[in-house]
Amino acid sequence: MAGRNNCEEPQWYGRRRGHKLRPNRQALIDTRLPELRIELPNAGRINLEGVFSAPVRDIWLEVGFGGGEHLAAQARRHPDIGFVGCEPYVNGVASHLNLIERDKLTNIRIFDDDARKLFRVLPDAVFGRVYALYSDPWPKKRHHRRRFIADETVDTLIRLMKDDAKLRLASDHMGYVSWMLEHLSRRPELEWRARTKQDWANPPSDWIKTRYEERADKKGLSSAYLCFSRRPREISGANAGEKPFETH
Repeated sequence: MAGRNNCEEPQWYGRRRGHKLRPNRQALIDTRLPELRIELPNAGRINLEGVFSAPVRDIWLEVGFGGGEHLAAQARRHPDIGFVGCEPYVNGVASHLNLIERDKLTNIRIFDDDARKLFRVLPDAVFGRVYALYSDPWPKKRHHRRRFIADETVDTLIRLMKDDAKLRLASDHMGYVSWMLEHLSRRPELEWRARTKQDWANPPSDWIKTRYEERADKKGLSSAYLCFSRRPREISGANAGEKPFETH
């Protein structure tokens, strides 16, 4: 397999491992992950369509899939879509592999490292949908620079999204919700069509809950659901529209 890209490594702050894996989960890491892993090339770009065993009509991305429940459910629901899941946390990857095996899913590929490493070797306009659900809000002010949604990452996502692609985000931390809105709504390439609180306080009709959302529900915490569209490139320099309303 191709080796790791030699570019400067982005700094990672999250956990890589938790408790010791059970033997069956470790076996999945040892045997199934190498079959589904996306490897970084030594040079050049990755042809994502080529990593799937059968043709797909589109490719969707989930960044930080946790235990993989949402990703696996989407893959079951859309067998003609190719899914790329990024997650550095070994225990989460093992849980996701267990779901893949259980449901005999063939349309998922995994990048078990920092998603930013994969982003830099992908061509433009490759994803029809991007999910970043309940990413770490890094609530302390001195840690805000660690948040996934930041100017540099938004630049990259805009590059990777196809025209009219969807970007879906969710969080139960309203400070981070405001932060994401600030960084995303000022970009003319992205459109947020919410006009009332109900447009972001309720999930889309095809929403699938994550384990983190269920934990938030049990704690009595409300979630916000932000859905942006990538404007077509020929008009992406157009006016971004009215300034969105405040979330608090």
